[in-house]
Amino acid sequence: MTGLLDAVRAHAASGRSNAGFDDGGQSLTWDEAASAITKTMLRIERAFQVQRPVALELDHSIASALLLVAFMEAGVPVIPLSPFFNEAQRKAVLADAGASHVIDSCLLGGDFVQFNAEPVRTDPAHLPAGTALISFSSGSTSEPKGVCLSRDHLVAVAVAVCNFLGRDLAGRHLAVLPFGILLEQVAGLFASLLAGGTYLPFASSEVGLADPLRPDGAQLLKTVARERVTSLILAPEYLGSLVAAMEHSSIRLPRLNLVAVGGASVSPSLLKRATEVELPVRQGYGMTEAGSVITLEDGRGPSSGSVGRSIGGHRVSLAADGEIVIDGPLFLGLVNDPRKPGPFHTGDIARFDDEGMLWIEGRKSNLIITSFGRNIAPEWLEGLLVAHPEIAQAMVRGDGEATVEALIVPASPSADVDRAVLNVNALLPPYARIGRTRLVPPFTPVNGQLTGNGRLRRETIDNAYSGRTTGLFFDRLVAETRSEQARFAMTPQLIAGLTGQISRRDYIAYLTQAFHHVRHTVPLMAEARTRLAERGNDMLVEALDDYILEETGHEEWILDDIAAAGGDRAAAETSSPAPATKAMVEHAYQTIRHGNPAAFFGMVFVLEGTSVAMASNGAAAVQQRLDLPKTAFRYLNSHGALDQDHMKFFEGLMNRIENPDDQAAIVAMAKDMFGLFGGMFGAIELEGVLNAA
Repeated sequence: MTGLLDAVRAHAASGRSNAGFDDGGQSLTWDEAASAITKTMLRIERAFQVQRPVALELDHSIASALLLVAFMEAGVPVIPLSPFFNEAQRKAVLADAGASHVIDSCLLGGDFVQFNAEPVRTDPAHLPAGTALISFSSGSTSEPKGVCLSRDHLVAVAVAVCNFLGRDLAGRHLAVLPFGILLEQVAGLFASLLAGGTYLPFASSEVGLADPLRPDGAQLLKTVARERVTSLILAPEYLGSLVAAMEHSSIRLPRLNLVAVGGASVSPSLLKRATEVELPVRQGYGMTEAGSVITLEDGRGPSSGSVGRSIGGHRVSLAADGEIVIDGPLFLGLVNDPRKPGPFHTGDIARFDDEGMLWIEGRKSNLIITSFGRNIAPEWLEGLLVAHPEIAQAMVRGDGEATVEALIVPASPSADVDRAVLNVNALLPPYARIGRTRLVPPFTPVNGQLTGNGRLRRETIDNAYSGRTTGLFFDRLVAETRSEQARFAMTPQLIAGLTGQISRRDYIAYLTQAFHHVRHTVPLMAEARTRLAERGNDMLVEALDDYILEETGHEEWILDDIAAAGGDRAAAETSSPAPATKAMVEHAYQTIRHGNPAAFFGMVFVLEGTSVAMASNGAAAVQQRLDLPKTAFRYLNSHGALDQDHMKFFEGLMNRIENPDDQAAIVAMAKDMFGLFGGMFGAIELEGVLNAA
């Protein structure tokens, strides 16, 4: 037994009147919860081997929360899978841990949890004795590592959280961090059960995390207010989205008495904004190896920027170089690698202030040493950069160089990044000022440049922008248009489409504009072909012949999709294009007719690359959100499949182009088209999913 079931039974026996679980549509008394955990535990013991872990690939629900507790009680090791893993990482996790099954759905049937367990073919792994939960975090590389934790350790941390906060603080705790994040499991679910609070495991879409990388602060605010929530655990990004929603609303949350924030540093400006909208933010510090929470602010005043002091579960000290060292209950080791006893060196650099508060200053391994011998913690500069509303993400690098460089993701296509950098440099000593900037597309777990909990994968990002090139033209085309790609990628309407955050009307509006530019694709190709033939460029003429065969009739697919989505096919066909769409098409004609016709391939680079992204990410999300038939997505799905092959062909074709004038024309057109195509998306006035038909 872990003590969790004992606590639930004790609350039931004491007649505690609040519900143990509540998901907005169903609630469980403490007696019902105890019964469900007990009966589910017995089914787990019969279904699985104690020696082989079982993976949970689930969203938040009462059933998934009960199932996790039942696994802990049954003694069968469990792997809560992070939603941030890509398919390759998911397979690596299952193989590394030797998982026997994956549970991908569950529901509360009667008085126990019913679940679907799919068997997995893996070889058994060696788990340290006593392993109850394996938490896989992405770390600084693309290979997740499995941290093995015991039941006693996890419950001890949850007890320390309760004791530090006080059991009378237990109220209505809303699960926000995605299922699979250890911090929510231990400090949210387990602590709530021990303290006797009501746990609210709402589906991710209900808390604004249908896409955990694009939080919807307005939806989160709506749910917190409606459900009378008293406590939350948030990542800094989610806190930022909630604060922004409150700044644009008159809604305040007087019942909320704890907003614990961890996982990454929080900028001083965000803390100030949170205070201004009366959010009771407390920063904390923790590590998976320590079972999540290590330190937390005491809440006696507004969050100062420190991460507080130990909650009592661990002893925290600093090595001579400022590295945090923790001692006390620690992980058992990694999969196939038991840990040797002794204190744990975290790799984080920090300091204690005069009041004993811990302040995180950066990662030991990330320290930049300039050619002048000055040490710079990149997190310091990155925190100042992202505090500006013009900057969404930033990574600073420059080890061994005279000045540092900032890779910056702009917050919008029109963001004044240069001014933001000037303002930051004004706050910095000369040796730490940013000497160079480069605009880049977003860092995400999908492209391998961000971990599941929002930390930068510095080595991966550094390699992606190393400046090392093959000398081939396609690589140069990609590199020389990164700034334009970055601004295009932050177009709000494009982001909404890729994440399914649009209404039926929005989708039809997008298709209508797509019709107006796609119907010119073949005529543009024909004009480019004619002019290239006049110049004797047989290679590009032959390529255009193939493209024309592939692209003919695609505008009809779009009209069919409009009809299948419930739109007016005839009205779309006879409508006038939006000015931004017309400008994009006219620019293409003018360039082909009066400039270098090879420039057309710069347009191909932009449109086909976007089609692949829309097909692989956006189509499924929009279809699921709007419950539309597959017949409404022929253009996106088919075009995406075609363009994946086209892009391979396109890369080879570009690498055969040797004429410097042709290369320059293609790069220039690509830069123009990223801006013009972004303008087409930006001109669509979104109705939004809340009003979706």
